[in-house]
Amino acid sequence: MAFTVVYDANVLYPNTLRDLLIRIAQSGLVQAKWTNEILDEMLAAVRRNRPEISAGKRDRLRSLMNASVRDVLVSSYEPLIDGLKLPDPDDRHVLAAAIKAGAQVIVTRNLKDFPAADLEPWAVEAQSPDAFVLDQLSIRGQAVVAAIQQIVDSRTKPPESVDDVLRQLERSGLVESIAALRAL
Repeated sequence: MAFTVVYDANVLYPNTLRDLLIRIAQSGLVQAKWTNEILDEMLAAVRRNRPEISAGKRDRLRSLMNASVRDVLVSSYEPLIDGLKLPDPDDRHVLAAAIKAGAQVIVTRNLKDFPAADLEPWAVEAQSPDAFVLDQLSIRGQAVVAAIQQIVDSRTKPPESVDDVLRQLERSGLVESIAALRAL
């Protein structure tokens, strides 16, 4: 059985972080999961913060994301939502998706909204994206390094270096992960 993780909307919004998390899943390190509701939240943030990105491009992003990882979409989790308790009721759908998918981890920037005591009955843990990537580095660091190189190779207009991508990831909160990568 694969190690299953749910990516929350707030870790899918920064472009380079989203790219890295998807490539980690494509490498086979984890089975990534999300829902259409999670994507709706992420795309609403894109619309709010980047109004120049058209609805058509946002729809294309959704399609590309859903096609990028095998068996990524979680469905039929909605009946679980009302029975869940979290500090922010609007985050219950993320936990419901994790339970339905059999996920061990929710990768989120909002750790305070996913307290361990509320997740423990479901055998789910919340991790920051930095802690999650650090774990992946410790399991199969070369796969993470390869994912970063793939991002660099895909960025041609304008071209970006490994240092450019690492700086973007660091700005997205991957401080310890980037320090570990630079030490490799």
